[in-house]
Amino acid sequence: MLQWFRRRAEANRRAQELYGSVVTAARQPFFYKDMGVPDTPEGRFELVSLHLFLALESLNQQRSAELDLTQRTIEAFVTDMDDCMREMGVGDLAVPKKVKRAAAAFYERAGAYRRGLSAPEKPDLEGSLETYVFSANPGNGAGVAALAAYIRKAASKLSAKPFDERVAGGGLVELLVNNEVEVP
Repeated sequence: MLQWFRRRAEANRRAQELYGSVVTAARQPFFYKDMGVPDTPEGRFELVSLHLFLALESLNQQRSAELDLTQRTIEAFVTDMDDCMREMGVGDLAVPKKVKRAAAAFYERAGAYRRGLSAPEKPDLEGSLETYVFSANPGNGAGVAALAAYIRKAASKLSAKPFDERVAGGGLVELLVNNEVEVP
């Protein structure tokens, strides 16, 4: 019985670390300052969703048996969305509906980004970024191109190194801090 609690606690700890890495990567100033991602709650949500997608795709490609970590990381995302909405003053009755919409929005974006990465010769990824990330700032072609290049490089780097090593080394933040992915 105690083994079950230990495994569960370890999975929760790893999920929190992974999600913390996702949020830290999404908060890098160059996304907002250099690429023109709107520095608004919506813009920050888009970048958290994008980095969560990158992390989960990497996890799913390399460790398909690690479903518990995937599920717990998504739960950390949902909990964070709930906390953020409450901090922004959303009423208690409206929070569950908005969190449900945020989770649905994440899955919608994940599907679009997955399709965009699977066909690099097509501008599907750029179109998805323009629709989701830059919807409040249309006409930012340079920002869209820079973010698309970043995503492709990050996805490639994340899939090149074993997932456990990547998480132990700081996850997504390691890509940025160690300049493994050059920001255009």
